[in-house]
Amino acid sequence: MSSLYNLVNVPSGIWVDEEGRIVRINEGTYSKALRFGSTVVGSDDYRPAVRDWVLNGSASRFAWSPREVADRIRERTPDEALAEPTFKLGVYFHRRGDEELARGYWAEAQRLFPDSWNFHRQDWHLTEGMGGPRFMEKREALGDEPYYAPLELADAP
Repeated sequence: MSSLYNLVNVPSGIWVDEEGRIVRINEGTYSKALRFGSTVVGSDDYRPAVRDWVLNGSASRFAWSPREVADRIRERTPDEALAEPTFKLGVYFHRRGDEELARGYWAEAQRLFPDSWNFHRQDWHLTEGMGGPRFMEKREALGDEPYYAPLELADAP
């Protein structure tokens, strides 16, 4: 899903209705606010919005139109599009035991799409066992810049 809809990190929320239509996409959150050291992720506002959608379906004030959903799927740049297969080549070589070649492809994928947290996190977990510390280091380097885009819940009609 991350690759298909150009999500830059997981977890990211995607709401899919009973007919298989996406009604919200690319919302990085948890079902409640969680604290990781000095970092807070998630929102206590998200779970009530999901409940409203479950109860009211397409009439929910939080459900987006197909146009709104399409507008929120960010188009990839040519470099970002190339990053995905480049990263997958790294996974292929990692599985075959060629760590040096795998790391080279992963480094190139991260260079092509430096904002993709998915590539960084997968690399750290597959090769270093350092996903948590490296994630926190990269997250803290953002300073006041948000890790996820703010949720658009308060101004729903």
